[in-house]
Amino acid sequence: MPRKQRSNRGLVYSTDTGRTCPECRRPVAECRCREKTARAPAGDGIVRVGRQTKGRKGKGVTVVTGLPLAQAELEGLARDLKRKCGSGGTVRDGVIEIQGEHRDLLVAELTRRRFTVRRAGG
Repeated sequence: MPRKQRSNRGLVYSTDTGRTCPECRRPVAECRCREKTARAPAGDGIVRVGRQTKGRKGKGVTVVTGLPLAQAELEGLARDLKRKCGSGGTVRDGVIEIQGEHRDLLVAELTRRRFTVRRAGG
């Protein structure tokens, strides 16, 4: 019986470069495949800043949605915004959550960074 050829299998590890990407065959540190898949989500171009308490035992968080950024850029922006507010927070599913009521401060900061921003909620 003849053996099946596996044409898309390539080098996975090299003693020279370490781990390599199976798609582009570059070292993992230089891989460009992941940048193609880490695109920003499509939206209407308006960043909304609101407040939520749902599922947080009455504790309020400021929520920033609609940012047209990739995940790495979103995490960098979240880090800057948390530092500006002097508060903690996280990035979940493309949404920045910052602990506390900081809507006015975040609207001003995001407007300064040239985003189209609307304050959501009451």
